[in-house]
Amino acid sequence: MAVRPRVVVLGAGLLGCAVADELTERGWTDVTVLEPEPAIASPGPGLLFRTHADRTASEFAKYTAEKYSGLTVDGGWCFQPVGSLELATTPEQLSRLRQRLGWATSSGVRGYLREPGECAQLHPLLDSAKVAGGLHVPGDGLIKPLRAALAQARRATERGAKFLTGQEIVEIVRTAGRVTAVATATDRFRADVVVSCAGVRGPRLGRLADLSVPVVPIAVEHALTTPLARLAGDNDPFTEADKPILRGAGLALREHIDRLGISALGPVDTDAAFAPAGFEESWTAALGLVPALADAKVEEGVRQLVPGTPDGLPLLGEHPDLDGFWVAEAVDCAWSAGVARELARWLIEGQAHLDLHSVDLARFDRLQLAPGRVRERSLAAAGHPRPAPELLRTTPCYEREVALGAEFREEDGWARPQRYADARTEAVAARSRVALFDLTPRRRLEITGRGALPFLQTMTTNQLDRPSGSVTTTLLLGEDGGVRSDLTVARLGAEQFHVAAHHHRDVAWLRRHLPGDGSVQLRETTGGTCCLGLWGPLAEQVLPELSTSDSRVRRTYVGDVPVTVLRVSDVGESGWELHTGADLGRSLWDTLWSAGQPYGIVAAGEDALRSLRMEEGHRSCGIDVTTEHDPYEAGLGFAVRMDKGYFLGRDTLLHLSPATARRKLVCLTVDNSRSVMQGREPVYVDGRPSGYVTSGAYGYTIDKNLAYAWLPVADARPRTPVEIEHFGKRLAARVAAEPLRGSE
Repeated sequence: MAVRPRVVVLGAGLLGCAVADELTERGWTDVTVLEPEPAIASPGPGLLFRTHADRTASEFAKYTAEKYSGLTVDGGWCFQPVGSLELATTPEQLSRLRQRLGWATSSGVRGYLREPGECAQLHPLLDSAKVAGGLHVPGDGLIKPLRAALAQARRATERGAKFLTGQEIVEIVRTAGRVTAVATATDRFRADVVVSCAGVRGPRLGRLADLSVPVVPIAVEHALTTPLARLAGDNDPFTEADKPILRGAGLALREHIDRLGISALGPVDTDAAFAPAGFEESWTAALGLVPALADAKVEEGVRQLVPGTPDGLPLLGEHPDLDGFWVAEAVDCAWSAGVARELARWLIEGQAHLDLHSVDLARFDRLQLAPGRVRERSLAAAGHPRPAPELLRTTPCYEREVALGAEFREEDGWARPQRYADARTEAVAARSRVALFDLTPRRRLEITGRGALPFLQTMTTNQLDRPSGSVTTTLLLGEDGGVRSDLTVARLGAEQFHVAAHHHRDVAWLRRHLPGDGSVQLRETTGGTCCLGLWGPLAEQVLPELSTSDSRVRRTYVGDVPVTVLRVSDVGESGWELHTGADLGRSLWDTLWSAGQPYGIVAAGEDALRSLRMEEGHRSCGIDVTTEHDPYEAGLGFAVRMDKGYFLGRDTLLHLSPATARRKLVCLTVDNSRSVMQGREPVYVDGRPSGYVTSGAYGYTIDKNLAYAWLPVADARPRTPVEIEHFGKRLAARVAAEPLRGSE
C-alpha cells in the first residue's frame, strides 16, 4: 500500500466529515467523501451527554465535546456547553442517578447530585415539587451538527480532501480479497481503503461488500413548542440556549431561543410522518416535568431515522473477509469526533488507543446476526419494550439443568445457568466436596496444520513449543502490547491444538491473521461439542481412573463416553475439563452426576464460578483487562515468555516490565457491605478519585466482598485503605494481597 493510501469515505454526514478531518490531519490527504444526497450532513437536536454505562462511549463523547468546542463556522459555535440535568421523580430513579454519577466520576467527568430546589434554580421552568433530585453535568451540551460537519469538511478540504454529493454507491470493487475501488452510478473511484459511514444506509452498503451490518432504523421524533413566555428574552438567535438540557421520562428537552425542543423515541413503524396527535404520550410526559408547557403546544416536528444496534453501541472495524473495507456505523453525533479519531489511529498506526472491544464489529457471531434477532434486540436497546427472546442455544445438559431448578440468563445466545438453589452453597461445595459446571458455551477452536505451531507462537505470548499433552495459558496482544484476550492452549499432537477462547472477536482476530498459504486450518468446534468442569477436592475420588495420569491432556473414556480430558481448573481446586461430542454430552453429565453422588456432588452455575474465580485472582479479559492495559500492570506477566522469539506485541513489551507500570489491577475487599460492585464505581484514596472498579463478586468461601479495580501504583499497595462510591455511598475497602485465600 502507498505511504498515503487512497481513502474513500461513504457518507458525508457528521461522522464522515469527522473521519476526513482526522485522517487528513494525520497526513492521509488523498481522501474522497461520497454522499448520495445533494448536501452533506443532516440536522438533528445535537444532544451531547458524556456519561454512559460503557467507558469507551464516554471517552468518545469527551473528545467530541473537546474538539467541537474549538470549532466555529463564520463565527457561529459548533458546541455550546450548557450542561445537562437528568431528573429523578422516584427514589428508585434517584438511586439510578447516584450510580450514573459514579460512572461520570470514574470517567473523569465532573458531575453533581442536585436537590429539587437546586434543580429549579438551574432550570426555572421546573417545578421542584415534581422532582426528587437531579444529576447535573456542567460540561455536557449542544452540538450544531450541520455546522460541525461543515467546519471539519472545510479543514479536510484545505488539506486535500474532496467532497462529492449526489453519488449513489452501486458497487464495492475488489480484487484478491482486497477492496480496490468504489463505483457509483456515474463514476468509479480507486481506493485502498473504504470507510462506510452511511448511518441507516449501512446495511445496504454492507451487502455490496458481502458483509452483514447489524443496524436497524429507529424512529426518533423532535417536536418544537410554541413560544413560552417564561423564556422570552433569555436567549438570542446566536446563543439559542443557556439552560441545561433536561433528561427524564425517556425525553430530552432543550431550548430553541424562546421555545423548547422535545426529543423522544418514535413509534416502531418508521414509515409514518410526524404528527402532533401521535406525540401526545410524549407531550404528557414532558408536561409532568415542565409544568410551564401547559400554556404551549406542539407547533411543528420531524421524525428522523437513526441507526440502532442490538446493544445500542457503534460498530467499528474492518471487514473480516475483505481487506481495506472498514465500517463505522451507528454512531451518535455525541460520539462522532471520538469515533473518527480512534478510526484514524487504527488505520494509520495499526492500533486504536482506546479499548474498542465493546464496539468491535466482530463482537456478534452468526446467530446474533439473524435479521429478526437484530431487529428485536435493536428495538429493545433503543427503549421499545420487547418480549423476552427465546433462548436459541441450549447445551446438551439443558434438560438436566432445568430439572435441577437452574435459573438461566442468555449470554451470546446461550442459555447459561446462573444458579440452581443458592450460589453460596454451590461455591462451598466446590471448595469442600465437588461441583459440576456446564462450560459448553465457552468458545473452543481446533487449530491444525503444518503451520499451526508457528502461527500460535506468533499470535500469542507464552511458549507453546511444548510436548504433546501440555496445557498453556497465553495472551493475545495488539501491536502496542495491550491485552486483547487470554487463551488456554492444549497441544494434542505435533500439528493439532485445542484452543479455549472467550469471545467471537478472539476468533475473528485469529482468522484475520491466518497465513494465506493454507498451512493453518482454524475450525470452531463449540456448537458440536460439550464441555463440563468437574472441580473440587473430591473430584479425583469421583474419577479415580483419571487421577493416576501425569499428563495434563489425554483422550480416554468416562464410563462409556469418549472424552478429551484437560487437567485445568478455573477455581483453584483439583479436577478437569471434560470434552466430548454434543451427541454424548447428556450421557457424560449423567455419568459424572451418578459417580459423584457418594461424594455430595452439586451442580454449580455462573454466579458461583465468578465468586470462586475472583477468590483465586483470575482476571477477566474484556472486563478487568483490556487493550488499554499491558500484561505487567494487569498481573498477567506470568503468561509472557520474552525469550521464545517474536510474537505480536513483543517489540513494545521490550520497553515494559512490572517496574515500568504506572497503574495496577488490584483486588479490593469491601468492609461491612454485601452489595456486589457492578463495575464503573469510582475508587477514592485520601478523599480524591484515584481509580475505578471493573467487576465484583462476593467471595462466598472466604466471606469477603470482592472487587477488581485499577489504581495508580502508589495507591495499589496491599492494605491501603480506599473508598468505593456505590450508588452514592462511600464504602470502606482496602487493597488485598493476592492470592486471597490464606493471605489475610
